[in-house]
Amino acid sequence: MRTPEGWPCRRSIRLKGFDYSLPGPYFITIGTQNQRPLFGDIVTGQVQLNPAGQMISGVWCELPEHYPGVTLDAFVVMPNHVHGIVVLGRASIHEPISLGDVVHRFKSFTTARYRLAVRESGWPRFHGRLWHRNYYERIVRNRAALLAIRRYIADNPRSWKPAAPDAASHD
Repeated sequence: MRTPEGWPCRRSIRLKGFDYSLPGPYFITIGTQNQRPLFGDIVTGQVQLNPAGQMISGVWCELPEHYPGVTLDAFVVMPNHVHGIVVLGRASIHEPISLGDVVHRFKSFTTARYRLAVRESGWPRFHGRLWHRNYYERIVRNRAALLAIRRYIADNPRSWKPAAPDAASHD
């Protein structure tokens, strides 16, 4: 499929017609570009975050300070991705907050801080983007799904299998 200008269309991975500013929990996965393991290692089923991973975790935890009405549930920073549950509350009528807004801010803040640390602290460089262009999300529709996702997040380090570079999987 192509646009009228002849450019290829990117197929959206979002649920068509769904309002991602509606209150409720959302499970998201944000992966590094080319699945580069920049944030630490998994040692005997435990995440060992390096300074970059610690920064990623810190920025994640700061998100509610920037978005009143947003709360965070379970999350894990893995070597090449982040899994987390973002709960959108009722936002101001004048400034609705969408899941995309939260993810954009997270990616922007972490990229800026990572770039600074490349220059100042010698963190590994990345080419192009720190994060994959998109992110994966799932609308958490009920308590059973929420509990299953929390379990998945908690178990993710124990089930870690490093991906080959440029692989399609994010786990």
